[in-house]
Amino acid sequence: MEMDRFRGKKILIVGIGKTGFSLINFFNKFECDVRVTDIKPIFDLNKAVKKLKKIEPTPEMTFGEHKNEDFLEADIIVYSSAVNPNLPQLELARQNGKEVYSDFSLAYKLCKKPIIAVCGSHGRTSIASMIGFTLKIDGKNVFVGGTSDMPFIEYMMQQNVDEIDYCVVEVSAVQMKSLHDFHPKVVVFPNVGEQYPKQHFSSLSEYMETKLSIVKRLSPDDILVVNYDSLANNNFFRNAHCQTFWYSRKSFVTMGVLGEIQGTHFHERRIHSNINFHSEFVVSKMRIVGQNNRENLLGAITVCKALEVSDKAIQTCIEKFPGIPHRLEYVMEKNGVSFYNDSKAETMEEMIRSIKSFKEPVILISGGKDNEEFDFDPYTNDMKQYSRVIVLVGECKERLNRAIGEGVQTYIVGSFEESVLFAYQKSRTGDTILLSPGNSSTDFFRDYEERGNYFKKLVYQL
Repeated sequence: MEMDRFRGKKILIVGIGKTGFSLINFFNKFECDVRVTDIKPIFDLNKAVKKLKKIEPTPEMTFGEHKNEDFLEADIIVYSSAVNPNLPQLELARQNGKEVYSDFSLAYKLCKKPIIAVCGSHGRTSIASMIGFTLKIDGKNVFVGGTSDMPFIEYMMQQNVDEIDYCVVEVSAVQMKSLHDFHPKVVVFPNVGEQYPKQHFSSLSEYMETKLSIVKRLSPDDILVVNYDSLANNNFFRNAHCQTFWYSRKSFVTMGVLGEIQGTHFHERRIHSNINFHSEFVVSKMRIVGQNNRENLLGAITVCKALEVSDKAIQTCIEKFPGIPHRLEYVMEKNGVSFYNDSKAETMEEMIRSIKSFKEPVILISGGKDNEEFDFDPYTNDMKQYSRVIVLVGECKERLNRAIGEGVQTYIVGSFEESVLFAYQKSRTGDTILLSPGNSSTDFFRDYEERGNYFKKLVYQL
């Protein structure tokens, strides 16, 4: 697809989220005539509209409805992944011979580089980040994206787009729906969940078929990496026509499958991989915590081994990968105390899962916006069991403190700054200080990212 064919065309962008802005920036490079449309009414899009008005040249806008004429007047229509691909206006445009793409399918059409596609229902972001991290250590130029935070189309805006060696992209079933000729070099499947977005799929079987269609296109030169622990019994993966490598948190030796499958497994406190040649990796100095993260790491290692990345780069990833921002992210160590930022844990369930990820009880910083209907009682026993000290901050601190009651050192502090200082004062060598709020951040912050970044800033200043 030649880029110049966009020049001066009439473009309609459907859906104005982060992806919409990436698309506007992309088409503005070709002096296109851009219009955006969103079904949400204008007063719901206040912030977006302010941002749109600052763009030069400012795109035309239609809000609160999708007008047929907008779709019929455009040459090229691109919709973001939140938009239903069967929208009547998109169908109308297709019938009238318009070029219709999802943001993902457009980026794929333009991408000339080998693609590593990370699929599955959860764990995608971690695996994609770990693969990107390791490839970069190995001296490769890599683009990592495919999420709403980093849309795939952003690849086209990279300064060094011609020098990129690999694109690592997360692919959801919804994105698969708009891709008919998608053929990555490597496909990773950590799991296949049963939950599916009802507005995009009529049934579980349609969802499954869409999700797995990517594997059907793989050829004997391509690579499929699959989680043995969750998908070993799936004949679909067993019979794929490509090089298939498996990974497992268990040992292939004790499971008795070492001779028959290739891949990566955990045996005698080391990670072993027999792809291309045998390697073993030491795991005593990992920064990431939690079973899911470690499983994801095995998936990433399997991909890197299959792509012949150096063992040294893989070992560096095992020791240095900090985790995904705001999700049990390792921040730093100071005087033998480790700090983790888990600001994205905005529910009590997520917070409990996080504190259980550590071997020893943590010093927990918790609290946030108060929802008075919410009952903390079912969670407080776990909080006490897995925390050595609890520091409470934010709107809900008094109510949460009453729910915790006796049985663990609990302190209420006045401000977020104090919570970090106080937790550090209470710590001793070998402790972990964990920000895992269990509540929304909107009492003092814009969102969990702002809270997490502020926490990191305070930690660096200690």
